Amino acid sequence: MTSRAPVTEVGPLLRGWREQRRISQLELALRADSSARHISFVETGRSRPSEEMVLRLAEHLDVPVRERNTLLLAAGYAPRFTETSMDDPSMAVVREGLERLLRGYEPYPALVVDGTYTLVAANRGLALLMEGVPDHLLVPPVNAMRAILHPEGAAPRIRNFRQWRLHLLHQMERQIALARSEELRALYEEVAAYPPPEGVDDGPEGAGDPDDAAAFALGTFALPLRIEHGGQVLTFLSSISTFNTPMDVTVAELAIETFLPADPATAKYLMSALG
Repeated sequence: MTSRAPVTEVGPLLRGWREQRRISQLELALRADSSARHISFVETGRSRPSEEMVLRLAEHLDVPVRERNTLLLAAGYAPRFTETSMDDPSMAVVREGLERLLRGYEPYPALVVDGTYTLVAANRGLALLMEGVPDHLLVPPVNAMRAILHPEGAAPRIRNFRQWRLHLLHQMERQIALARSEELRALYEEVAAYPPPEGVDDGPEGAGDPDDAAAFALGTFALPLRIEHGGQVLTFLSSISTFNTPMDVTVAELAIETFLPADPATAKYLMSALG
């Protein structure tokens, strides 16, 4: 993964997003109710798009909200989307809603992270899984990827570590391609370089490990997380949710991950520990 020099003109920026999405000028024009000729003129700088056109093209190119502000600035317009701190009083309804959701999901683990995997909120189920992680990985701001993949973090207790690590790295790669975040890229390079925890070899992902084979056998429809706690292996399937049509950069980058018990033993264990 190589870094690219920043582009400040809106035409090349739009062309970059179009090419990344593998959409032709004609296809984009049809989606945006424009013409291929006008799209070409915009991309080459021969025509300055209106603010409405910038937003319309960004919508059809699925450009992240943060990057839509970048496009507007490059075209000479003011940013349209705010970026509000989670501590701002105006975000109280969002904070309270997330906290209620996380509490309601207990005793099962759930957490909220921002666009660089900084932990925004978590419930008691997640805290249970993080027991034993050293303090230096849990000092705020906590980064979920570091806490999970660091060899001193949760990694030694993840029974299908190589598979889960590969899943998380692929997830980050997809986000980097979408958001072009240098901060996220730096985090990826850091956690990808972590050595495996003691007892896990550094061979091909998913090869030759009976625990990995068991994970595949269980997860015929989704890769499970198999993590040890208190001498018992707990098995989860995870899902990630985001907000629909966000109008704020901070809200747009929030992700809610919930872990559903994949077997009765895991559900019973959590109910006993936290119920």
